[in-house]
Amino acid sequence: MSDRQYTEKEEEKREEKEEKEEKSWDEKWRRDPLNAVVWAAILIWAGLVLLGSNLGLLARFEAVEAWALIFLGAGLIVLLEVVVRLLVPDYRRPVGGTLIFAIILVAIGLGDLVGWELVGPLVLIMIGVSIVVRGFLWRR
Repeated sequence: MSDRQYTEKEEEKREEKEEKEEKSWDEKWRRDPLNAVVWAAILIWAGLVLLGSNLGLLARFEAVEAWALIFLGAGLIVLLEVVVRLLVPDYRRPVGGTLIFAIILVAIGLGDLVGWELVGPLVLIMIGVSIVVRGFLWRR
């Protein structure tokens, strides 16, 4: 086999691999557009909160910090994703990890607002309850 034939075959393999990767990303977003919408909503929320903070709109709420609102809002958006995944059959998939992620985001947001003395134990309790509930539902 000449070097030219060898490099042409390598080039063909590389092109096939790139096409396959493009198809997998495109296919992933077509199969699960909810995930893209959730991450876009989180970025929009974060941008709005930071813009409001920079314009001084959050100044009258002295106890509220921008990052606490960002985490709290992101957690609520992810919780909304969990609810949609549970209610809409087209988007149904396991939500245990997503639920725990949402609880952690909400806890980070509330921890700055309320205090970790209250939020920390509640988060541990909520995560434990979600694991127990998931265990009971999984056995069905």
